[in-house]
Amino acid sequence: MRLDAILRVVAKFVLPFILVFGLYVQFHGDFGPGGGFQAGVIVAAAVFLHAIIFGLDQTKLIVPPVIVETMVPLGVLVFAGVGVAAMLTGSNYLDYSHLAHDQIHGQEWGVFLVEAGVLITVSGTMIAIFYAVAGRDRK
Repeated sequence: MRLDAILRVVAKFVLPFILVFGLYVQFHGDFGPGGGFQAGVIVAAAVFLHAIIFGLDQTKLIVPPVIVETMVPLGVLVFAGVGVAAMLTGSNYLDYSHLAHDQIHGQEWGVFLVEAGVLITVSGTMIAIFYAVAGRDRK
């Protein structure tokens, strides 16, 4: 790992752009192709790249397994919480119409929050699987 200086420099340069592209896919998912699942995969791929270039131990310092294991149920909680919030406002489950002052903004907020929950769950799940597979002892 000491002779791969070019890979390390390129990775340090590319990783922020990968994460920003993941956020772009997340926020653009309302208007075109993309959304929470695709953005979650892109964010997880950035973590994979970091682990491949800098090592799994260094990546676990930046993205600890405890946080990763918390992300999976947190994303599901966000997703389900949006549905429960809709029910508390008098609508059906995951009917976002009453989540804001008018129906259009309610739909936008509902879709945004649901997609955020999907991003959190997908990226957390993929990173947890990667940690489990990459961290096993090879004999």
